[in-house]
Amino acid sequence: MSFERDDRAGEGQADRADAHPRDRLSRELGLGDATFLVVSSVIGAGIFFTPGVVAASIQDPGWFLLAWAVGGGLSLAGALANGELGAMFPRAGGDYVYLREAFHPTAGFLVGWLSFFVIYAGTVATLATAFADGTSRLVPLGQSGEVVLALLVIGGTTGVNYIGVRSGATFNNVTAVLKIVAIGALVLAGLVLPSPAASTASIAPAPVTLQGFALAMSPVLFTYLGWNAPVYVASEIRDPGRNLPRSLLGGLAICTLLYLLLNLLYLNAMPLSVLAGATDAGQLAARALLGEAGGKIASLLILLSVLGCLNATILVGPRIAYAMGLDGQFFRGADRVHRTHRTPHVALLAQAAVAIALIAMLRTFPRVLDYTTFAIILATMADVAALYALRRRRPNAPRPYRAWGYPWVPALYFVANAAIAVAMIVGRPIECLTAIGVTLSGLPFLWAFSRHARRGS
Repeated sequence: MSFERDDRAGEGQADRADAHPRDRLSRELGLGDATFLVVSSVIGAGIFFTPGVVAASIQDPGWFLLAWAVGGGLSLAGALANGELGAMFPRAGGDYVYLREAFHPTAGFLVGWLSFFVIYAGTVATLATAFADGTSRLVPLGQSGEVVLALLVIGGTTGVNYIGVRSGATFNNVTAVLKIVAIGALVLAGLVLPSPAASTASIAPAPVTLQGFALAMSPVLFTYLGWNAPVYVASEIRDPGRNLPRSLLGGLAICTLLYLLLNLLYLNAMPLSVLAGATDAGQLAARALLGEAGGKIASLLILLSVLGCLNATILVGPRIAYAMGLDGQFFRGADRVHRTHRTPHVALLAQAAVAIALIAMLRTFPRVLDYTTFAIILATMADVAALYALRRRRPNAPRPYRAWGYPWVPALYFVANAAIAVAMIVGRPIECLTAIGVTLSGLPFLWAFSRHARRGS
């Protein structure tokens, strides 16, 4: 397949022959939009819940903080690889495009299928359900009310993104800034107010083992997931060769700093022995510092964070189906762009429909989406593999940005995720096999799509 430059994309486009000839989305996103997309996609609810799991494996404050710094560093290694790939192929679709170009169209299709139906639609369903559950704790809604709210929030955020990528990005920017300000205010309060942990008798830190540190890295890396969001909307980013890598690195730097500050707050608010195993570190810390009012403030912050993450996910996910549709590798209509709003409106509605169906399944099978973590790990490992394959197969291809530290730094990210994948296969084989099964379930559809494309050509 040949590609040519699309000069309709807008001002500042720096592409050469790297735009898909059928892509009709406009370049309306700047560096700030893409950076805040990283912030919103990464900082959801995880940082308020997973520190307790990490502390259970690492009973030493210094090593505990180091784990979060290492998680940021490893994620940065993955971002460096994706920065090169995104600048090389600034198109919609992200890893669908990379694996298609690096290996084979089948590889691209399978990771795209997995990303759209499992990672993004599944995350939308999970976040909407979490938002409804969190709201119900503040204002009791009942089970039916929670389902209605989850559906409404999916419909509302889908509508915001339906009427334009600019409106979706603006909503994302506002929630991201509010999130950063709220976290900063909470951390500042923790530094100014008397520390409950300081008045508690100090306990000698427990020795940290290599196994314990490795176990702790799984939830840490999970909490950093989402940093690659801009690569899926690369065809809508102005000057992607420059702005896409910068957004990945800048967004991750902000997230890492906020994560370290929040974990310092947790350590300041409670002893590590109390933090270990805590299911809601954010509320515990806020309540310890500010009383019951602090608990409500933390609840509102978590809701804001979840809402921002939900909007970012809804913005990004449809670009996968859209990119596959451009190549005739998805259901008919996925490649359509709204005449007025210039958004992939059919793909947006398809994602909402899949997420709503998953919510219905979540009511009956609460753990139905537990396999999404393994799916995300598979997709991120595939991205790094694509980087190595393209360096070998297309050594002279234009690369506006080259991954720093290649080949060793990207390898660190690959090895870390491979270790987590092995641990998950051993510890949760059913969920991992489910993720693999869902991926392979796309093969009959690929055959049907390819057959239809051959008939139409």
